[in-house]
Amino acid sequence: MRSHVRRYEFPIAACCLFFTALAVFGQTPSSETNLTANPVFQKSCAKCHGITAEGHRFAGPSLVSPKIASISTEELRNTIANGKGHVPKFRMPAFSDKLTSEEIDTLARQIQALNKKE
Repeated sequence: MRSHVRRYEFPIAACCLFFTALAVFGQTPSSETNLTANPVFQKSCAKCHGITAEGHRFAGPSLVSPKIASISTEELRNTIANGKGHVPKFRMPAFSDKLTSEEIDTLARQIQALNKKE
């Protein structure tokens, strides 16, 4: 009986190691690359830019575009913090008083990452 147990020790250990590695490395992507799953985006941005960040016809533009991809992370931070535009109905509001600087930084990095996938 003991020899049967020893014969299966290595395959069982190998399977355990494989599934442990799969569980550790097979996690969902970090929030750094997942803009649309970010609760801050969902609460503050999706209303205008859409839940997929692809924009709305008469609201915020798509955040997945060559134009957005060409904007620096610093410029994105500035736009999120201070807003942009002059026409009240179509102006992007400032979020510096609603979001922390860390939340603004994360959104800017996530927008950049989303455009690098394209």
